[in-house]
Amino acid sequence: MNNSEVNDVFDWWPSPAKINLFLHVCGRFENGYHDLQTLFQILDFGDEIGFSLRKAGLQENCVQILDNIDGLDPQDNLIVKAAQALLPYRTLKSHSVEIKLNKRIPMGGGLGGGSSNAATTLLALNKLWQCECDLSTLLAIGKKLGADVPVFIKGQTAFASGIGEKLQSHSVQEQIYLVASPNVHVSTAAVFTHPSLPRQTQKIDFAHYKFEQTQNDCEKLVCNMHPEVANLLQWLLNYAPSRMTGTGASVFSIFESVSDAKKVLKKLPAGTKAFIAKGLDCSPVLQKLAL
Repeated sequence: MNNSEVNDVFDWWPSPAKINLFLHVCGRFENGYHDLQTLFQILDFGDEIGFSLRKAGLQENCVQILDNIDGLDPQDNLIVKAAQALLPYRTLKSHSVEIKLNKRIPMGGGLGGGSSNAATTLLALNKLWQCECDLSTLLAIGKKLGADVPVFIKGQTAFASGIGEKLQSHSVQEQIYLVASPNVHVSTAAVFTHPSLPRQTQKIDFAHYKFEQTQNDCEKLVCNMHPEVANLLQWLLNYAPSRMTGTGASVFSIFESVSDAKKVLKKLPAGTKAFIAKGLDCSPVLQKLAL
């Protein structure tokens, strides 16, 4: 893409999903946020975001999203917020951007779609607008947009602690995941403010992590609040190790091969949205940046 010219072609960037292989709630900070431990697993499945630079007039809106999510005010879209946060850093100050979104990650499922979209936008426009922000600056911007944005900016499967911003890269044995989403929306705020949420899980040493010795502390509460999640999770447990990701509603099962995952995918209850993905140590966004 030639940034010195008006460009009518959209430059498409990946925006991968994630799952939380475990999620422990270990306490609560004075500001109300929770002290967490988790393992973010980047997936090879996600959204795509297209960017096209335009010569902008002084009165023009510098950030326009052409495929906004139904029912969402564009100004509340994390893609727009991320792009606007970079405006002061542009070298190409005469260029606005038009953005298209190919949405594939289910919303409200705990798969990090909004956070991933924000991170991809920051990384892409930092390059396309020639902002020259270093990693620490992008991480600081991302943290203000959402607790899960930094892991997508760093782009590596990682252990996380604190509110999710303290990251320690970790290589995970390559596995295949069947990710399934029931037709229900789970409110993250409702989960983290619920009095029945466990908040005293003992912290683990990441060096000794084993999947079977961890859990998702939000899972039991969400299953009680949303029987659809409980039913889907129980169904999947008949076939493979399975767990809810994040605060739900999506759940995942772990398989050794794509063929095994496909067999279960074909049997899923009607109305269940699902996809099969491979776990990645490195985000495809970083590969795009290297081109």
